[in-house]
Amino acid sequence: MNFKAILFDCDGVLVDSEAITCGALRDQLEASGWRMTLAECMAYFVGKAVRDERVVIEARTGQPLTEAWMQAFYAQRDQALRANLQIIPGALAAVQAAQAHTGGQTACASGADRFKVEMMLSQVGLMDFFAGRIFSGHEMPRSKPAPDVYLAAAAHLQVPGSECLVIEDTTVGVTAGVAAAATVWAYCPLPDAGAALLQAGASRLFSRMSDLPELLLAR
Repeated sequence: MNFKAILFDCDGVLVDSEAITCGALRDQLEASGWRMTLAECMAYFVGKAVRDERVVIEARTGQPLTEAWMQAFYAQRDQALRANLQIIPGALAAVQAAQAHTGGQTACASGADRFKVEMMLSQVGLMDFFAGRIFSGHEMPRSKPAPDVYLAAAAHLQVPGSECLVIEDTTVGVTAGVAAAATVWAYCPLPDAGAALLQAGASRLFSRMSDLPELLLAR
């Protein structure tokens, strides 16, 4: 079957942002009393909304997760992203192929806040492909792993979830896509992550974003 819509996650799928964001988060948490390595921070937080981890953060830091704390994190994060963000190799061709495959029925459905998503897509030259079709988990009743952000994107495109392809890179995101009844392909540049992504419900793994155009043609 041909997919009628293709929905992309953003962080780790279109932009190489996860280590940058987690670096800023790790520094902010350490200043508040929760010390961990970057690898530990990424293992815990990648794919999750920071606000959704309020109980754990407050328990580990002994401090309330205030709006001022979040804004300080956002400022540090955004400064680091502006200085260091790069597009995922092959993402431009992947998005162009997805648009050709679906007649322009593509969207970006992220667990991140809208400002961050739009800033990143603009910075790497992908904004024109998704303008007006960007969906943030922060604006939904529930963020990933709930399916809300993918259901909202599919509804906007007027395509049933079952006729959508979701491109994800985390178990949290794969779970969300599967819960939206979509087919989920997982971008998995690290072989060690593949088993967990398949267990979460991904039906295909691919290790290079540049492989997506060929995979779509093979459908």
